[in-house]
Amino acid sequence: MVHVNAQFKYTAIILTSLLANTVYAAQSDEQHYPINVESCDRVVTFDHKPKAAVSNDVNLTEMMLALGLQENMVGVTGISGWKTLDPVLRAGIGELPELSPKYPSKEVLLGADTDFYFAGWNYGMRVGGGVTPDTLAPLGIKVYELSESCIHIMKKPKVSINDLYNDLTNLGHIFNVEERASKLVAGYKKELKDFQANLAPLDHPTKVFVYDSGEEQPFTSGMHGMPTALIEAAGGKNIIDDVQKSWIQVGWESVIDRAPEVITIVNYGDVTAQQKIDFLRNHSGLKDIPAVKNNRFVILEYVEATPGPRNIQAIKRLAKAFRTE
Repeated sequence: MVHVNAQFKYTAIILTSLLANTVYAAQSDEQHYPINVESCDRVVTFDHKPKAAVSNDVNLTEMMLALGLQENMVGVTGISGWKTLDPVLRAGIGELPELSPKYPSKEVLLGADTDFYFAGWNYGMRVGGGVTPDTLAPLGIKVYELSESCIHIMKKPKVSINDLYNDLTNLGHIFNVEERASKLVAGYKKELKDFQANLAPLDHPTKVFVYDSGEEQPFTSGMHGMPTALIEAAGGKNIIDDVQKSWIQVGWESVIDRAPEVITIVNYGDVTAQQKIDFLRNHSGLKDIPAVKNNRFVILEYVEATPGPRNIQAIKRLAKAFRTE
């Protein structure tokens, strides 16, 4: 069985970004602004560096921390209502308050004098909800949307690790830390390239099913969810990658018919990864699929399976799982 106990840690690049007081050269703010940044189907103009930023969810918060933007933040939202902070993330957040355990209201953001909100569709905002770029604009709050989530409001290409790189690059531009963002992205690219260069080849892409949650119907990741990009980078194929959604409910029949060789468990919330594995093992309809018969499960923490600084580590874990019988 491939059952990796998830270790909550960053790559060396992330640890350096969080813990070292490195001074980066940058243009003066007077020279840098105003700037325009593409966010989903919008162009957002920034006349100055955000000074009271809020990020939603653990993965988006880790992007902000990886870029060393704590001094530009007034708080975080959308973490403790679903997830537990690991020690490294807790240390990175420091004294920043959690303004709301789940999605914030406009009043919460206004109460913190927020001038910038880093969120995504279904990562702190809902289509037609009370907190969106349109509802926050009159309040003077600029919004940058997580690239992966743009599929909820527009057409976009299949998900790619480049979505992560794009977000880090754009955040670097927004906060005038472009050199910092460039070094971070270049480090990720080199780390991934070097790792893939030494990977043992597979006879065929490993067929993978992503199990997030759900018993009557499984909640999984489709073509536009980050797990698809991670699986492909590791040498596999998401069996639901023909579904043009990021995260979606499907029927168990489609899982059984497609016979995954490995099941990736997304670990978060009240139901533990082991409880999810036990459920899958005891599901009468799944007992004959290769992943269950051969006990091939690999666990990714939520913060690894969603766009963020831990994606490269997730690719490495998946690659090992695909090459372990």
